[in-house]
Amino acid sequence: MPFNKQTLTLVGVLLFLFSAKGQDKPAYQIFLRDGTPSSYQDMLNKAPENHIVLFGELHNNPIAHWLQFELSKDLHVYYDSLLVLGAEMFEADDQILIDEYFAGKILERHFKAEAKLWNNYDTDYRPLLELARENNLYFIATNIPRRYAAMVHRGGFEALESLSDQAKQYIAQLPPPYDPELPGYKAMMEMAGLPAHGSENFPKAQAIKDATMAYFILKYLPESGIFMHFNGAYHSNNDEGIQWYLNQYSEQPLFIMTISTVEQDSVEKLDEANHGLADFIIAVPSGMTKTY
Repeated sequence: MPFNKQTLTLVGVLLFLFSAKGQDKPAYQIFLRDGTPSSYQDMLNKAPENHIVLFGELHNNPIAHWLQFELSKDLHVYYDSLLVLGAEMFEADDQILIDEYFAGKILERHFKAEAKLWNNYDTDYRPLLELARENNLYFIATNIPRRYAAMVHRGGFEALESLSDQAKQYIAQLPPPYDPELPGYKAMMEMAGLPAHGSENFPKAQAIKDATMAYFILKYLPESGIFMHFNGAYHSNNDEGIQWYLNQYSEQPLFIMTISTVEQDSVEKLDEANHGLADFIIAVPSGMTKTY
């Protein structure tokens, strides 16, 4: 049969489809700090050399949440009960609810009704909490209650001094150290379009979260185990935020492994702008499905 225009068009379409079918569509690629390709196994092997792992996520990214669960599960095999989990997504005054739920004193429905859970709790954070509960691991609510962070936003660290001793148990020791020249805090001011010498309390509200998370990580850091902490990547990128406070508070040198999550149009190589964010950087396609 002679080839006509329609036949040639069909052949072209089929060739394109077969070619597209043969292309890989990786869901993620892990890189080292300098952009060198790495792997999940490298990340898992490196973790036990550290006291603390700060796993920076994008809150609506399913790949980050899946890898958090897998890394926690694999570290539990290595550490057993010496693995402690903790998260920004749980405020310190909810610790009693976590403890009561883990101890079987309250039902899950009561825990979910009273704890200040994020809207993606069921899909993204419940698996981590249940992993800890089912294996008798500690799970620590590390974040400052949001009402107290709001006080700092309005009145600076000084506003917290008026709180009761009971309230202060949910916050890092006051006053916290603070360096307004840290690039991450300066960038917050620029992104918000704030003047250099105005609204200084805006980054302080972020800093009190970082300080409180670091405070509770150290408080529950196992002597011969590892603390795996889940937080937004901006809380630990570039060795700032939580890590800066951990080093400020600790009397002993700490070995801290950082992980960050970024989105890129392509994950074949790490974008230059994402170099240096963390020890391991998980690059995820920008088109990846979001959890909310």
